[in-house]
Amino acid sequence: MERSLIESIAAELKIQQTPAAAAPSRLVRGIGDDAAVVRSGGALCVTSVDAMVQDVHFRLDEGADTPFDVGWRALAGALSDLAAMGVARAGEAYVALGVRTEVGEAGALELMRGAVELAAQTEIVIAGGDVVTAPILMACVTVVGWAENASELVGRDGARVGDLVGVTGRLGGRPRRPLPRLSEGRALAQAGAHAMIDLSDGLASDAWHIGERSGVCLQIELERLPLAEGVPSFEQAATAGEDYELCFTVPPGARARVERALHEAGGAQVTWIGQVLSGPQGRARFLDAHGDEHRLEGYEHRW
Repeated sequence: MERSLIESIAAELKIQQTPAAAAPSRLVRGIGDDAAVVRSGGALCVTSVDAMVQDVHFRLDEGADTPFDVGWRALAGALSDLAAMGVARAGEAYVALGVRTEVGEAGALELMRGAVELAAQTEIVIAGGDVVTAPILMACVTVVGWAENASELVGRDGARVGDLVGVTGRLGGRPRRPLPRLSEGRALAQAGAHAMIDLSDGLASDAWHIGERSGVCLQIELERLPLAEGVPSFEQAATAGEDYELCFTVPPGARARVERALHEAGGAQVTWIGQVLSGPQGRARFLDAHGDEHRLEGYEHRW
């Protein structure tokens, strides 16, 4: 399963990332957050890599996704990771394409037009990439953002007991051409968010990630979840994935400041959905209106 493999890879990389005493590592944050952070001269380089694979993340059947949608969403997914880190400014993107014969040059160009359209809207420069022949269509996007110092950034590991848990926007809708919450992520970081994650695999999984990294439990009240139009249940809103929204924790005293900051950043809806408890209850709990717990899981790759 995806989570198990990531944990195994992280264990292997700990050996590689242990620096010699005479050669301090430039790595500030590695596996475990939405993006890696590396010192680069006097600044911090924040980098995320995101892949979209045909028949796993999208379909090209009639009535399903178009190559334009795929290109847009591939870049959006990577940029959403930068948003979750509270990156001060996004910079460059690099797109690697695996193109199947049936898609051809026309389809590949349509995919790139989707990425270019979103890049223009988010002031990102697509600076390069790679193209190869592949048995399926795949787009792998690397994005780079910049910050002046580590205090500007937010990871998954800062949630504290007593924090409020909030989300931006509405959940469960799986938009085809989402706008990553870059300005909202910056606003949340500046307003004092302790922890943050983008909702790519569904709140049920992503809230668990914050709890795991922070050593706490996020208790979520299902009836508070903001449902996207047409979403029939709170359970679906918590598990659907690909929301491209942000889940975050803040101290109770920062509630009004956060609401004001998000309003000024573009008017994104904020909904307070729970609180942070001490760890023994588990990493994430989902309770209904009667206080009964529901065992929910978001999307996870399985093989």
